[in-house]
Amino acid sequence: MTREHPPAEAFFLDAAPGTRFCMYHAPHADKRRAGAFIYVHPFGDEMNKSRRMAALQARIFSAMGFGVLQMDLFGCGDSSGEFSEARWDIWKQDLAVAREWLEDRAPGPIGLWGLRLGALLALDFVGGTERAIDQVVLWQPVIGGASFLTRFLRLRLANEMLAGDTEKPAGTQAMRGALAAGETLEVAGYALTPDLAAAIDRLSAAELAPTTCPVHWLEIVPEAGRSIPPAAARVADAWAQCGTDLRIQAIPGPPFWATQEISECPGLVAATAGLFALAAP
Repeated sequence: MTREHPPAEAFFLDAAPGTRFCMYHAPHADKRRAGAFIYVHPFGDEMNKSRRMAALQARIFSAMGFGVLQMDLFGCGDSSGEFSEARWDIWKQDLAVAREWLEDRAPGPIGLWGLRLGALLALDFVGGTERAIDQVVLWQPVIGGASFLTRFLRLRLANEMLAGDTEKPAGTQAMRGALAAGETLEVAGYALTPDLAAAIDRLSAAELAPTTCPVHWLEIVPEAGRSIPPAAARVADAWAQCGTDLRIQAIPGPPFWATQEISECPGLVAATAGLFALAAP
């Protein structure tokens, strides 16, 4: 392991209920500066597809002098609980526990770095906490919980069709009805409960405009020169009207959180590091 990338510390952190598996990337001793990030991972299998990119960025932040805490949220990864027990409010409490741990370990400003639904969770956390977050980095944030939930439910439909079920697969409206009636659905290997589905369904990035800290939004686009999608632009406009200090960039690259094979987007890592390079001591 090179001096630029010291090994991360793996441990379990007490966080009721149970414990959370964490990886802490300490700031490089020669470049240490006040500041740390909590990484907020995406939902379902997107979390697994994104582990490599998250690790690459965490090591870069560490080399730049920032501490980074990666936590598997309750019911996810190697943390306590089954996915069927996961709840949105527990996940927000996990972020509070992560911040308290970082405050003791790496005194200084603490930011949130969220990917996909993790970005929406980070925004919801910022809007509900009285303790200031220094800054927020958003990687490809989910714009609306309702549309995200619909796409997730379609995975069950696709799997049923691939399995060759003789009965006509239930559509997303029927699956939403089952959830509303209190039924837990198995979707792509994840037990989606009515409580978690309802919490995701009602979230909208446009209504979570952060006004207490700078926000860096990095959006992946298919090729250089492409603008951010219209839905993202509408959210950015809504945030501007609320006074959000927003810096948004379009980065060409693959949707690494959804590719069949594990993939990387070096441009995203470079652009994220570049946001803080000018602040180097």
